[in-house]
Amino acid sequence: MIADRYSGLHSTDNPHAVAAFETAVWNVLAHRPDAGKGLAAALSHDGNMVAAHALKGFAGVMLARRETVEAAAQDLRKAAMALSVRRASDGERALVSALEHAAAGRLRKAARILDQRASQAPQDLLAIKLAHALHFMCGDARAMRAGLEQAAPYWAAGMPGYGFLLGCQAFSYEETGDLGGAERIARRAIELEPADAWGLHALGHVMEMQGRTDEGVELLTQTRANWSRCNNFSFHMAWHLALFHLARGRIDSALDLYDREVRATPTDDFRDIANAVSLLWRLRQEGVNVGARWDELAEIARRRADDTTLIFASLHHLLTLAAVGDRAHADLIVRNIGACAAREGSDQSDVARSVGLELANAILSAARGGKERTDVARLADSLSPLGGSRAQRDVFVRTLAVMAAQSGERSMVERVLSARMRLQREDRFSAIVFALLAGRTPVAWRAA
Repeated sequence: MIADRYSGLHSTDNPHAVAAFETAVWNVLAHRPDAGKGLAAALSHDGNMVAAHALKGFAGVMLARRETVEAAAQDLRKAAMALSVRRASDGERALVSALEHAAAGRLRKAARILDQRASQAPQDLLAIKLAHALHFMCGDARAMRAGLEQAAPYWAAGMPGYGFLLGCQAFSYEETGDLGGAERIARRAIELEPADAWGLHALGHVMEMQGRTDEGVELLTQTRANWSRCNNFSFHMAWHLALFHLARGRIDSALDLYDREVRATPTDDFRDIANAVSLLWRLRQEGVNVGARWDELAEIARRRADDTTLIFASLHHLLTLAAVGDRAHADLIVRNIGACAAREGSDQSDVARSVGLELANAILSAARGGKERTDVARLADSLSPLGGSRAQRDVFVRTLAVMAAQSGERSMVERVLSARMRLQREDRFSAIVFALLAGRTPVAWRAA
C-alpha cells in the first residue's frame, strides 16, 4: 500500500503510478485541464490502479451525457476487476461502490457512500471533493455543507489541499445562504491556495448575491491569470463576469465576453451549454437582439433532444429551442422528460417527476403563447433538485417571473420575486418584470 499526499491509500507497489495520480487529483481540485493526462500516466505505470479507473469513471458521470455515462460504466468494470485482484484499501472500495451507483444514475446514493468514507477518513480529500461535486449536481446544498463541516475540524493550515477544502466549504456556505461565512472562508482558501478557482468562484457568488457588481468585476478581472488557466471552468468564470456586466447594464461587454470566452469554443459539454444559453436568455429577456448566436446551440439541442441523462441540461436545451421557435423539437424534449418521469430507479426520474416535467410544460406553454396556469411561484421555490447553483437556476426563476407578469397577476409576480430575493439582493430585473406587468414594455420573453 502507498498513500498519496491527499490521504488516499492505494493497493499498488508502484510509486510512479501514485505520483501521477496525485497530479491528476491536483488538476481535479484546481479545475485544471490535465487530469486526464495524469490518469493515463498512472494507468500506464499500473493498469490495475483502482482509484485511477474510478476517478476516470466519475469524470464520465459528471459530464452527464449518454455516451460519457456509458464510458463511465466501462471504467467501473475495469475498476471492479482491478479491485478483485488486489487487497484493496477501504478508500478504493468506497470509490468503486460509489461509482457503481453513480454510473447507474443514483448520484445521491453515491454521494452518501463518499460522505460515509469521509466520516471515517476525514482527510481523504478526493472522497470529499467527489461527494461535494455530486451533491452539487443534485442541488443538495445542505448535504454539501454538512460534509464539509464534518471534515473541517480534522484539517489545519499546512496540510496538502487544505485551501481546496476551504474553497468547497466556502461554496457550500454561499449556497446555504451564509454569505458572510462564505466570504470569510473563501478569502482564507485563496490565501492558502492561490490556484483554488473554486474558492474564488464562491467569493464571486457572494458578491453576485449581494449585488456588489463593481467588486465582482474587479475581483474576476484581477484574478483572470488564475481562472483563465482552468479547464472549461474558465468559460463559467467568464460567464460570471458577463453577468456582473449585465447587472450594470453593460450589454456590449457581456456580448463581447460571450463571443471571446463564454462560447469561444462550441462544445457539447452541458456546463458550457448552460453558460451560453442562460446568458443569451437573460439578454433576450432584456430585449437584446443576440443575432445568430442561438443557431449552433439549437443544432446541439436538436441532437440532444432524446438525452435526459440530466434534466438540468434538457431544460437548457428546451430554452434554446423556444428561443429559435423550433416547436417540434421542443415538444420532443418535453415528451422525453415525461418518459424519464415515468421510469423508476434513477435520481433524474425523481427530478423529472418532482419539478422537471412541470417546468418544461410551463416553458412550452409560454413558448406557444399561452398563459401558464401552473402556480409558478410555488414552482420557483422548488427548483433546487435540478442541481447547479442558485445563480445557475436563476434563469428558470427569471423565466417564471416573466410568465407571472404575462398572466397579469401582480400577487404571483411578487411571490416569484420574493422567492428569488430570499437569498439574492434585488436587482434591475425586478424593474423589468414590473414594467412588463404594467404593460410599459414589450413582452420580454416569447418564442420566435
